[in-house]
Amino acid sequence: MYVADEKRYEKMEYRRCGKSGLKLPAISLGLWQNFGKGSSLANAEEMCRTAFDLGITQFDLANNYGHPYNGSAEESFGMILDNGLRAYRDEIVITTKAGYEMWEGPYGDKNGSRKYLTASLDQSLKRMRLDYVDIFYHHIFDPDTPLEETALALDNAVRQGKALYVGISNYNSRQSAEIAKIFKELKTPFIVNQPSYSMLNRWIERDGLDKWALENGVGLCVFSPLYQGLLTDRYLKGIPEDSRIGKGNTWIKSELTPEMLDKLNRLNDFAKGRGQKLSQLALSWILSNKAVSSVLIGASRPQQIIDNVNTLHSLALGEHEKQELEKILAD
Repeated sequence: MYVADEKRYEKMEYRRCGKSGLKLPAISLGLWQNFGKGSSLANAEEMCRTAFDLGITQFDLANNYGHPYNGSAEESFGMILDNGLRAYRDEIVITTKAGYEMWEGPYGDKNGSRKYLTASLDQSLKRMRLDYVDIFYHHIFDPDTPLEETALALDNAVRQGKALYVGISNYNSRQSAEIAKIFKELKTPFIVNQPSYSMLNRWIERDGLDKWALENGVGLCVFSPLYQGLLTDRYLKGIPEDSRIGKGNTWIKSELTPEMLDKLNRLNDFAKGRGQKLSQLALSWILSNKAVSSVLIGASRPQQIIDNVNTLHSLALGEHEKQELEKILAD
């Protein structure tokens, strides 16, 4: 039987999610890849246990994770919970999302309708054998559904006791502000937005989402911090066959140009100068943004999780270092 590391909370930094009372680990584990059907359940379980032993308390899922077997990541996580981790349920933040295509017909397609969101959450709870999730997100803005309907569906999940907090994902600053007004009227515990963000993908800065989040007490839990693996040392000397690009599992290959390789190697040299790996530098850079409550990492093996958590042992980026990085990123 699994017994968690007694010193797990000494290894992690915890940040308040916006102005809410909920604290999230600076680094959280996302179960998008390598946790669904076709992946090793034993490896997935070892990754979850490794994460929790390192103080990672947030496990992030979505109804469609495990594609093409939608829902299979949640099913796997339910089995992992049953095999020892469920004993620590009150120490764990479990999140799930709904918004993308999920099942056949007009009620399971990409949308934010009350019918779809309600049915999807019920399915997610059954797959993971949970009474509630800690955060329930609308996964992507739906221009064809009134925001009031989407907000009411999320609010209803809280009132039914199926979620403790609600969040949104892939919403820009304008869309976030609009739905936040509705949540405020409903007194819904809306605490977080989940956007993509990395040194190579800074749209939230251009859009002003990070500034809006800070000013309005909403946390940011960001995903794809390593830009589909480019911000690691995997591609510095070629494309490994077992990598995402090597397997053809990502759109990012077109961006791996000679100019990008030069930039990545310069970033890698900068990281070495700090005693870090490139991936650790990428996480340090994100965590220097005060709007960020938590960074969602993905992993294919436990050692990657260990390496990423070790980021927290490195010195925070100084202003001079930030300036040097800006020069590299601007080229």
